[in-house]
Amino acid sequence: MKNSKSVVFKRQQYILKALKESKDVQVDDLAQQLKVSPTTIRRDLQIFEEKSIVNRFHGGARLLEGTLKEDPPLDTLSPKNISQKNAIAKYAADLIEDGDTIFMNSSSTTLLLLKYIKNKRVIIVTNNGSAVGTEKDPRVELILTGGEVYERKQSMVGEFALHTLSKITADKAFIGVGGISVKGGITTSVLQETAVNEMMLKRCQGPCFVLATTSKIGREHNFLSGSINKITTIITGKDADHDELLRLKEQGLEIIELDTLADAADS
Repeated sequence: MKNSKSVVFKRQQYILKALKESKDVQVDDLAQQLKVSPTTIRRDLQIFEEKSIVNRFHGGARLLEGTLKEDPPLDTLSPKNISQKNAIAKYAADLIEDGDTIFMNSSSTTLLLLKYIKNKRVIIVTNNGSAVGTEKDPRVELILTGGEVYERKQSMVGEFALHTLSKITADKAFIGVGGISVKGGITTSVLQETAVNEMMLKRCQGPCFVLATTSKIGREHNFLSGSINKITTIITGKDADHDELLRLKEQGLEIIELDTLADAADS
């Protein structure tokens, strides 16, 4: 369908890639490359301006410095950061009960759940393509949403993924984030993943957990996945922004702060 979310997401991602590569883009050039009208491109750029990603000028737009930040791959993270992720995932895995159906999004922290779910019959529904090659307990049944593959993260996005999720009700949801704050909500660096995260939160009938290393607390990424009233609990480390955690608690969220180095050492 011409105006489907999938088409819009792909077009906007193309524009974002062009902005990252050249900093400035021209409306007419993008319209020609994408075979759409200049009005469509201007509308996309207006959306990006409202999200404080670009400054528009006559005939084009310029990327604002410091935007479109991306999280580094897991194998480039510091030992401390990796320890945090493992400790958070280990704690979260203990919250999963035998017989649960859970949603797990595409973050590297939620992927580590597969390492720690033991001796439980669990159905995991995920858009994380990397889950296929990750070792897991044989009692864990893995269901992939399918969809278009976003190459950098091997995540599955688009209308097919959303359709799959719309037919499933989960007992719990585990969502990794690019950032979370009272002001900015739940945010991510990948535009296409916002709709998937939103659908997971919508289709979960039980608690929704955000798994966030300390650097994600109080941080705002470019694209909104949902407001904080969609989640029940944040699991993070003890060194997270204390003031922001207080603000999140005041909104009714349960905050679990882990001694991540000690917890990871026990794993």
